[in-house]
Amino acid sequence: MVAPCKEEQRRYGQKRACYKYRNLKRFGYSVTKGTNRQGSIAVSYNILVTGGAGYLGSILVPALLARDNRVTVLDNFMYRQNSLAQVCDNPNFSVVNGDVRVNAVIKPLVKSADIIIPLAALVGAPLCNKDPVTATTTNRDAIINMFSWLSKEQRLLMPTTNSAYGSGGDVGRHNFCDENSPLNPISHYAKEKLEVEQALMDHENAISFRLATVFGMAPRMRIDLLVNDFTYRAVHDRAVVLFESHFKRNYIHIRDVANAFLLGLDKVDAMGGEIYNVGLSDANLSKKELCDRIQQQVADFVYVEAEVGRDPDQRNYIVSNEKIESMGFRPRYSLDSGITELIKGFSMIKNTRFGNI
Repeated sequence: MVAPCKEEQRRYGQKRACYKYRNLKRFGYSVTKGTNRQGSIAVSYNILVTGGAGYLGSILVPALLARDNRVTVLDNFMYRQNSLAQVCDNPNFSVVNGDVRVNAVIKPLVKSADIIIPLAALVGAPLCNKDPVTATTTNRDAIINMFSWLSKEQRLLMPTTNSAYGSGGDVGRHNFCDENSPLNPISHYAKEKLEVEQALMDHENAISFRLATVFGMAPRMRIDLLVNDFTYRAVHDRAVVLFESHFKRNYIHIRDVANAFLLGLDKVDAMGGEIYNVGLSDANLSKKELCDRIQQQVADFVYVEAEVGRDPDQRNYIVSNEKIESMGFRPRYSLDSGITELIKGFSMIKNTRFGNI
């Protein structure tokens, strides 16, 4: 049942509690019993997750279903993955094998959703450079097209990237970044993500999560992300060559990314219309520092710092995550625990099909 408005305000301090709960039936929402981890009344939604069988979706979709949401996944299964097999027995889960660029497929799904989480994308600079046409039509055009169908009541939670901060020059000079810092996207991928984010901010019920470099095991695994890649090399090759080893970036565990989305669902009234960096505040590390952390757990792992050569990925920045932390976000997975997890996982994996490139 729906708690009285005054009681909601007293217990949870939500400014828009009355408005939100009076209109649950109007918007087709239902309230489940109990409260979630953030202390808010748990609400179930009709949620559309595009690209939901990918790296993040394979963690996020089960978490959404665990909260009694009704989740529809639209995915083209380009990697032939069965990463959502474990939730197929859930009556609240449905799946559509299709392409986000086909209006006849996606438009009715968008129209029937309370929440849209657009994960479908060609992710990462190397993959986008390899197929720029597909990247643009999927990562930018299809998403912006989707925005035109949204009603004012629908909510949208969007992953973007903190790689839009680009290269800040020498460490300690221009590369400390928060959500108000100037943007300098370098890659095709980052530039189009920025275009999407700018269009997204026209919607007051939308949230942009600028993700740090993600790490950790998932049912649809990726080994082409930096922490995953270096740990994989430590386990199987015992060595890596570093170019511009002093370049810094921020990191975040895949399950903490999913938790950021759950926080956004719980606090969309407070967080809507805003951009949030999502990363570990104690993990703004250089590539050399990352290798040192891996070396603590893989003793015979060695790295060589190249004296010549240039890393094609010129990202170099320190990121503040204070804004999302002020909303109650508390990461549960440290970089070190993630490395431990990856070492165990990579004892089972040695196959390049677990990457986007």
